[in-house]
Amino acid sequence: MGFEQLADLKKQLAAKAKTERPAQPQAKPKSAPRRQQENPVDPVVLTIGKLQRLFPKAFPKNPAPKLPLKIGIHKELLGKAGEIGLEEAAITEAVKTWCRGTRYWASIVEGAPRIDLEGNTAGEVSARDAAQARSLEARRRQPRKPKAEAGAGTEAQQAVQATDPTLPADAAAPDDPSA
Repeated sequence: MGFEQLADLKKQLAAKAKTERPAQPQAKPKSAPRRQQENPVDPVVLTIGKLQRLFPKAFPKNPAPKLPLKIGIHKELLGKAGEIGLEEAAITEAVKTWCRGTRYWASIVEGAPRIDLEGNTAGEVSARDAAQARSLEARRRQPRKPKAEAGAGTEAQQAVQATDPTLPADAAAPDDPSA
């Protein structure tokens, strides 16, 4: 077989391959949107990010320390839900998540000012609130018990979560009409 015959065979094979497979789409332009990540971002994280953009003094970005939020900030945010474009359930979960962690608990020091959405002083942390925050932080450092042993403390843990004073009172129990 000569070079001419090989060239003809190559052309025939290329033509046959073209007819057998569909045309491939052209490469996307660089301005095309990225494909969604395989691991989507937690909606609570997205809500907290929006709160950080809208209210940067009340919800500072890391590494800035968190500040104690005023009692009732959860209800204030719920009142602005439509205005800021967030659902009430998303706000509730975001405030709970924001207020439950060592970075927030470290800010709960007796006499520290509590702040509103604009960063203005709106009360101060009580001695009881500060003691509760230290207790919660100490509890988090303790090693976890296996689930079989932890069953007895479940009701007590739920009661603490419902009355957690380190959270703004209405964030701890949003369905509680007395809060």
